[in-house]
Amino acid sequence: MLWNPAYVGIGSNLDEPAVQVRGALVALAGVAQTRLVRESSLFGSRPLGPAEQPDFVNAVAGLLTQLPAGAFFSALRALESALGRKPPRVRWGPRRIDLDLLLFGALRVDSPELTLPHPGIVQRNFVLYPLSEVAPGLDVPGSGRVAELAARADPAGIWRLDNKSIMHGA
Repeated sequence: MLWNPAYVGIGSNLDEPAVQVRGALVALAGVAQTRLVRESSLFGSRPLGPAEQPDFVNAVAGLLTQLPAGAFFSALRALESALGRKPPRVRWGPRRIDLDLLLFGALRVDSPELTLPHPGIVQRNFVLYPLSEVAPGLDVPGSGRVAELAARADPAGIWRLDNKSIMHGA
């Protein structure tokens, strides 16, 4: 079976966000036919949406999976529900957990359910900074290398909460 690299952005700003993000990392390691290879440090960030909400905690997980992209994406949605995500009342509003499939190999998808690469990667420092810890040399199709994109990202509104980038299975 072929192993595909997948990168998942994780965010939370409710119910002890750092605990929620760490729990999601543990849960991602349990997805069928999938291995957690690397996880970033935790980062704090200001919310993109309404300002009247708590700051976020963000991280990125680097995984290898034998699942096809659609099945992996469905597994992420199911995992969000299992971790207590409720449909947001407001776009970019507060949430207990958010799992975004950022990249799945070099695959490009543009469907109502899934867009790859994730359309917000290049504009979001809270994605680029942790992603640059996990895969600095990774090419974001159509945009460039992660390290170069992160170097150009505005550092306003983001801060490192810990310095615990972890490589699994090494």
